[in-house]
Amino acid sequence: MTKRALKRQLREGAFDGGQFEGRQFEGDDKIRRLPLDRGWSPLTHHNSNEDREQGYLKTIKAKSPGQQALIDAIDAKNLVMALGPAGTGKTYLAIAKAVEALESGSVGRIVLSRPAVEAGESIGYLPGDAEDKLAPYLRPLYDALSDRLSMKRVRALMAEGAIEIAPVGFMRGRTLNNAFVVIDEAQNCTYVQLKMLLTRLGWHSTMVVTGDPDQSDLLPEFSGLAPVSAKLEAVANIAVVRLADRDIVRHPLVAEMLGVL
Repeated sequence: MTKRALKRQLREGAFDGGQFEGRQFEGDDKIRRLPLDRGWSPLTHHNSNEDREQGYLKTIKAKSPGQQALIDAIDAKNLVMALGPAGTGKTYLAIAKAVEALESGSVGRIVLSRPAVEAGESIGYLPGDAEDKLAPYLRPLYDALSDRLSMKRVRALMAEGAIEIAPVGFMRGRTLNNAFVVIDEAQNCTYVQLKMLLTRLGWHSTMVVTGDPDQSDLLPEFSGLAPVSAKLEAVANIAVVRLADRDIVRHPLVAEMLGVL
């Protein structure tokens, strides 16, 4: 019987592989065997997924007085306006507190929203359906979520509706009960849009609005973040937290650049 026929019958189960152990076929210089046990055992790897998930459970710790003020405001108030320059952690802290509230059971879902406004240049018509077209605008929210949770967990929560990411244009007419709502890049919302978004707040919900009034992609007279925040500062049950250059936790050059630009 040829070597090829023997191997085929062995593969199909006609022979017991053990009876050929140690034998060579014609033309073989040496026997090459693949080990059956490669060191994997369900007893030693039963909690590998748990270890992976645990790596994403990070403790939120303020790195500046302004960040601590923002965290305290989110814990104390149902509506918080977080204003400040780039790199102060406004979006990250808001989403981190949202994930914390969801995981603890304080809220039933997270709703993240931001305006689909191009940053100073037109990128034309994007291919795909509505979700594909909006993905580039919502990408920063996915990045912040994936830093707090594994992407597998994020996809699972989105599939069951516990996490929802939507542009501002899809928020009209809704009432957001039992939710943690984050409105990001609010400097690109008009006064009317912000008024609409703020009035979506429902029972047992928390809303955090973040933005930098100095980096609006709208004309200065159209951005509603600064005037809305100024009016809401007079409301006792609403917190308006203003972060400054000293709260920037991004690269040190960011603070230096913003100081002269």
